[in-house]
Amino acid sequence: MKSTTDVLDHHLKCFANRDINGPMADYSADAVFLGPEGALLGPDAIRPAFESFFAEFAKPGTSFARKQRLIAGNYAYVVWSSETADNFYELASDTFFIQNGSIRMQAFTAKVTPKR
Repeated sequence: MKSTTDVLDHHLKCFANRDINGPMADYSADAVFLGPEGALLGPDAIRPAFESFFAEFAKPGTSFARKQRLIAGNYAYVVWSSETADNFYELASDTFFIQNGSIRMQAFTAKVTPKR
């Protein structure tokens, strides 16, 4: 069975490579994603949020900096910042609960400043 580290590494690698199917495969069927769109339940509901992120982060000139990564048992926490063509992500974090080789819960929050 994949460890918390294995699942997180796969998830982040697929995001960086703009492989939408990779991150979606990391979620359990009953996963919850908590973010700006509210509570999204299951991979089918989570996918449009990732499609939106992928579209934004694929634009030329995007930069990304990971500030912190912590893993404790089934929990993972990543702090990062980014600049895209559209927004400044001054401070962002993702918190994960990973169980039985799948993401059961992800919470995303960020201070986002539009460039326009």
